[in-house]
Amino acid sequence: MLPVTVVAAARADVPIVRDALGTVTSLRTVVVRPQVDGPLLRVTFREGQLVKAGELLAEIDPRPFEVQLAQAQGQLARDRALLENAKVDLERYRTLVRQDAASAQQLDTQAALVRQYEGTLKTDQAQVDNARLQLGYTRITAPFAGRAGLRLVDPGNLVRAGDATGLVTITQIQPIGVTFSVAEKDLAPILERYRAGREMRVQALDRDQREVLATGRLTTIDNQIDTTTGTLKMKAEFANADAALFPNQFVNVRVQIDTLRDAIVIPSAAVQRGSPGTYVYVVQAGNTVALRRVSLGPADGQRTVVRDGVSAGDRVVVDGVDNLRDGAHVEPIDKEAAERAAEQPGEPRRRTAGARS
Repeated sequence: MLPVTVVAAARADVPIVRDALGTVTSLRTVVVRPQVDGPLLRVTFREGQLVKAGELLAEIDPRPFEVQLAQAQGQLARDRALLENAKVDLERYRTLVRQDAASAQQLDTQAALVRQYEGTLKTDQAQVDNARLQLGYTRITAPFAGRAGLRLVDPGNLVRAGDATGLVTITQIQPIGVTFSVAEKDLAPILERYRAGREMRVQALDRDQREVLATGRLTTIDNQIDTTTGTLKMKAEFANADAALFPNQFVNVRVQIDTLRDAIVIPSAAVQRGSPGTYVYVVQAGNTVALRRVSLGPADGQRTVVRDGVSAGDRVVVDGVDNLRDGAHVEPIDKEAAERAAEQPGEPRRRTAGARS
């Protein structure tokens, strides 16, 4: 009898997925540049630091701008006093006109002067607001939460609003996006679910597709297919709470479209292909094997869905099929039982199918 390793077909929920290659992309990246000119007094962030929105990053010497603000405030106070005096004179002229002690022309002239001062006061207030705004620009803050890059300017340097390099680059990493492309032939079920507004889970895996780095959701589908590659770009968003994903990182992407409930699954290693088509060897009563043609569904890692040909509980051969034929007598070895026995210390390891003596 030939020793063979067997595994029982089981029922399980199997996700229907599409695999793709993706690149991690930041949802927002900005080069922080000064908006006013002046000496850079200090830098308050550390390179590579996670910064919060509104957190102080650097400060430019504020003294010239404080002087400009004081000048604008002084001009505003002066013109406000002139306006108040002009209003008092206007009331006086109105009283004199009612008493026929002044002409209407003098009243009109004084009213025009009041309006002139009111306009001047608005201009002065705008100058004060602008000076206060320029003073505020001396405190350079983070526009959003993210990770700071390398410092591009050291304290003591004169920085200008037109500097091309800026002070630092901030990249948002929480949440973060992954851009990937799906082949045109695989688009139909994804587009159907997307248009129906149904959420699709997306996993980002490492290069070897062994470890799931993060789980997110599909958020965006591009509006046209790339004719050179026959693919459609998509974007998924991940919370990235543990910062496992890094901008420009290469990842494998797995989009879960749906889930087959209570499907019959067997190890993919049991599936054989040859002149009979797609088939498996099933161990029957009396330890004989029968060749069964099968109709397969989607695969999930090491498992494959069987639509027809195998029932739950059937023992299928996963190792030792090379010399099998329909009706052959075999010595079935349960794979899971053998693995459990091998893990127990002191237990003799039973020879598996295909092992050499």
